[in-house]
Amino acid sequence: MIRVLAIDDEPLALQQVVAYIRKIPFFELVAQCQSAIEAREVMDREPVDAIFCDINMPDLSGMDFVRQLPVRPIIVFTTAYSEYAIEGYKVDAVDYLLKPFGFADFQRAALKVQKVAAALANETAAVAAPAPAPAPKSGQTDDTIFVKTDYKTVRISLSDIRYIEGMSEYLKLYLDSQPKPVITLLSMKKMEEFLPQSFMRIHRSYIVNLDKVQEVNKNRVILGPAASQPVGSDDVYLPIGDNYKEQFNDYLSTRYLGK
Repeated sequence: MIRVLAIDDEPLALQQVVAYIRKIPFFELVAQCQSAIEAREVMDREPVDAIFCDINMPDLSGMDFVRQLPVRPIIVFTTAYSEYAIEGYKVDAVDYLLKPFGFADFQRAALKVQKVAAALANETAAVAAPAPAPAPKSGQTDDTIFVKTDYKTVRISLSDIRYIEGMSEYLKLYLDSQPKPVITLLSMKKMEEFLPQSFMRIHRSYIVNLDKVQEVNKNRVILGPAASQPVGSDDVYLPIGDNYKEQFNDYLSTRYLGK
C-alpha cells in the first residue's frame, strides 16, 4: 500500500481529494490537512509515501512546503492556476492536476504515483540484494555503503562519515566531504547493526565515527569542524546518553594512557 497525505486549505477541495484517494485500491490515506504546517506535524510522526498537495495556501504555500522537506515523498500538486505547472516539475512533482479535475484525471495521476513507488522499491531491493546479511561490527569489511536519498541512491565512504543523527523515521549522515548532511529513510537500529566497530552509538539520537572524536569532555564528545567547512567553523558537541556511557567508557579504557 502507498501511504498518502492530502493537503488543501479549501474544505470542499480537500473532501474531493480524500474521496478519490479512498477509491484507489493501492492507496492508504494517512491524514487530511488544511495547511502545510499541519501536514508537517503529521509527517514528523507518520511515514508518508506520497502527497497530493494544493499550491496556493496561506502562511506556507504548497511549493515552499515541498522545497523545505528534508526527504521528499512522491509529489502531485493540485491547483487552479496553470502557471504553476512548470515550477511544480522543478521540484520533481510526478504530476500536476489542474482544478477542477475529475476522478479519471486523478486516477491517471495515481497510476503515475504507483509506477514511481514501484521503481523506488525495485531500486532499493536491487541495492540491498547483492549484499549478504550484514555481520555485526567485526564482520564488516567493505568500506562503503549505499543509501537512498530523494530519488537517487548514493555511495558513501564509511571513512567520510563523521556522525549520524536520528530524527523520527529518518537519519542525517554528516560527512567530511560536504557541508550538508545526506538524509535517508532508515532506522538507527538498522544502521547501527550494519556499521563496523569504528562506529558507536553514544546517545539515543547519535552514532559517532570514533576515528573522528578529538576530545571527550564530561558527558560530551567533541568533533572538530568537517573538512568541507570554512576555516574557523565551530567544533561539534555530541551528548553521551546515560544508557551508552558504560560502553563508551569501556572503549576509552582500552585506549587510555596514563594514571
